[in-house]
Amino acid sequence: MGEIQPAQRREAAARPVEAGVTTGSLARRLGVSPTTLRSWDRRYGVGPAARSDGRHRRWTPQDVAMLEEMCRLTSAGVPPAEAARTAQEGVGRNQPGPELPGGDDRPGGHRSQAAGALPLGDVRQECRGLARAAVRLDAPTVGDQLASLVARYGVVLAWDEVMVPTLHAVGRKWESSGDRYVEVEHLLSWHISRALHRATEPVAPVGTPAAAGPVVLACVPGEQHSLALEALHAGLVELGLPTRMFGAAVPTEALTAAVRRLGPKAVLLWAQTRSTADLPLARHVAETRWGVKGARSHPAVLLGGPGWAGRPVRGMLRPPGLRDALETLSALYDPLVPVTRS
Repeated sequence: MGEIQPAQRREAAARPVEAGVTTGSLARRLGVSPTTLRSWDRRYGVGPAARSDGRHRRWTPQDVAMLEEMCRLTSAGVPPAEAARTAQEGVGRNQPGPELPGGDDRPGGHRSQAAGALPLGDVRQECRGLARAAVRLDAPTVGDQLASLVARYGVVLAWDEVMVPTLHAVGRKWESSGDRYVEVEHLLSWHISRALHRATEPVAPVGTPAAAGPVVLACVPGEQHSLALEALHAGLVELGLPTRMFGAAVPTEALTAAVRRLGPKAVLLWAQTRSTADLPLARHVAETRWGVKGARSHPAVLLGGPGWAGRPVRGMLRPPGLRDALETLSALYDPLVPVTRS
């Protein structure tokens, strides 16, 4: 191919610029669907500033900057109508298009859900930002938001009020959509796990008595759902309590060996479903003893997860949530705080 001459460059520059990129290209760049861009144009007036006579829209660099700002704001939980106004003001375009009936994005208002929106209900604004980023499969934004949540609010509030409601909304979405959006749940779960792991590194130890054993956290055999257990592990680390996390589907022999070797203060066994909840295993762990004759010890056993529901076991604790589990375990290390057994 021959080299382009300066005269040819000037000629090309002088042609009317069919400026910018197509809607499809812009959608891929932003991580949203073309339908979302068209909806934003129709509802909020954030379409191309100039339109050609042809059927295809072209987006200028100024248009792209406006849409990038809108995506950033909605990912942070700002309602789309407000995000559109802010983005337009940022590029000097102050004439948003009319909103359609039912397009009120204020809390408590009647909201029409765009394609892919999650059924969140009345939740914190951070849930909406996290959900939008997850539906777009915008991994960097999901990761940044989760890290910011944990740093700002701590593990318990971030888990109870943002992570769990968003996970539940994703689950309801794919259950009602013929198994669509499973990829959203996988991406969100992985990043939540990553954020919880990061919350445990490194934390300066506090004055827990040297003689006190750790809290052992383990899923029962056959149980692969460990995310809630990871949240508990992060919460214990945040409190400075000693803990050993063994994760999903711990074999009975391995769990028993770990209890005997560590001499734990407590063991929490997680079961997500009734089919995995193993009461004989729980009793076996509770009866495990160690130490010299006359001064033998055994662990407190906590049953975590919905799999244990309706199965009260004398002498074992069943905290209903993360905050309750942390309070119960903290009390085991503080003799002044009573612990009520079921």
